[in-house]
Amino acid sequence: MTYILVEEAAKLWQMSERSVRNYCTQGRIKGALLDGKTWKIPFDAQKPHRKVRHSVKQESLLEILKREKEAALKGGIYHKIQVELTYNSNHIEGSKLTQEQTRFIFETKTIGISDTAVKVDDIVETVNHFRCVDLVIEGANTKLSESFIKQLHFILKSGTSDSQKSWFKVGDYKMIENQVSGEETTKPINVAKEIKALLAEYNSKSKITFDDILDFHVRFEKIHPFQDGNGRIGRLIMLKECLKHNITPFIITEELKLFYYRGLKNWKSERGYLRDTCLSAQDAMKESLDYFGIKHE
Repeated sequence: MTYILVEEAAKLWQMSERSVRNYCTQGRIKGALLDGKTWKIPFDAQKPHRKVRHSVKQESLLEILKREKEAALKGGIYHKIQVELTYNSNHIEGSKLTQEQTRFIFETKTIGISDTAVKVDDIVETVNHFRCVDLVIEGANTKLSESFIKQLHFILKSGTSDSQKSWFKVGDYKMIENQVSGEETTKPINVAKEIKALLAEYNSKSKITFDDILDFHVRFEKIHPFQDGNGRIGRLIMLKECLKHNITPFIITEELKLFYYRGLKNWKSERGYLRDTCLSAQDAMKESLDYFGIKHE
């Protein structure tokens, strides 16, 4: 048997002498012998393959949101989602606060200077919505439940003028019939039963898809379980479930509002309207994630 030395093997294999010695010590070079302090390597020995190092695990969007939330980081994706989701979701429901005012409230806890009168409820619900988004991030991986949904409503509507009304149940289901765009919703006496059935069906799925989240949203809005705030609660639930199931979340903007309403109304007969609207919103979110260097599907 003809042998070569470590330095010869290192040149032949184009690697450091230290690496060759390590391979010999680890027994990864077949036939290598230690003669005193010198390693002898068979001249026809094959260069060992390098072990594949585990790459650094890519943080999920949820992990990044949790980290930025805890750090109170400004200017990141957490900051962007808080401001844009809160502004747009409240604006769809009639809030008159501008996006700049919403951002100012989030960053400084003050309203700033305004040339027009500002409703106290708009301010309160904006602050409350920020807290709801935090709850969604904190509880994203939990199973969707009645108690979680009611907690979102309790946070959103606490301290508003509605909360002072005897018939308005903050954090609990409606007591009075209501309609959405002229269409009837579930009667108060049946709300609890229908929500339980909807949650049971949804939570029984082995894998949640984009369409599953949209379908839950449509059916939730059709039940309309609360006296007010159903749209915002429904969109917060979609954020939670997207984060939980590693689906890129999305924000329904004012520009998409009419398409969104059309999609909700026609979901049963044509799913494409709502799906395409939400996919368009998702594309906008993906652009933001690309900007921040965040991996997405």
